[in-house]
Amino acid sequence: MFEGARQRRNRLRLRGYDYSSAGAYFVTIVTEGKLCMFGEVVAGEMRLNEAGEAVRQGWGSLEERYRHVALDAFVVMPNHLHGVVVLDDAGKGNSAPLKPLGGLVGSFKTITTQRVNDVLGTRGKRLWQRNFYEHVVRGQEDLDRIRDYIVGNPAAWDRDEENPDVAGLRRGRV
Repeated sequence: MFEGARQRRNRLRLRGYDYSSAGAYFVTIVTEGKLCMFGEVVAGEMRLNEAGEAVRQGWGSLEERYRHVALDAFVVMPNHLHGVVVLDDAGKGNSAPLKPLGGLVGSFKTITTQRVNDVLGTRGKRLWQRNFYEHVVRGQEDLDRIRDYIVGNPAAWDRDEENPDVAGLRRGRV
């Protein structure tokens, strides 16, 4: 894209879908500029640093803070997180509204940005890209496939499109 052009953002969500409805959702949340900040992959295993541990704890806090949220498989990678969020609508109709998926991801981003900036001494620095990828899980087979992808993600880091080294090679750089 040429200098000064505005990048057009593609719509990521399903039009008309209620993202507060009960179900499982696969999300991927990527750091601003795909900057690797959370550790490194060594011999196919993710080794979290202090910032990565703050992200892991922030993800876990969603389940503690919101009664309608359960977390399934997830992995913190050097520059992104993959996770499955399960929403339960059993609490609908009570006094407190249930947060939809976008609100939960927003809460996660706020919590982890503060924690990571505290760890790194980078107060006020943006941590995450504006949007996130989501996929509505459609049945047990889909969930099993996604779980396998998440668990296997560190071993596939050398081929991962979120890996800046791999992306650079695909664009003819490096």
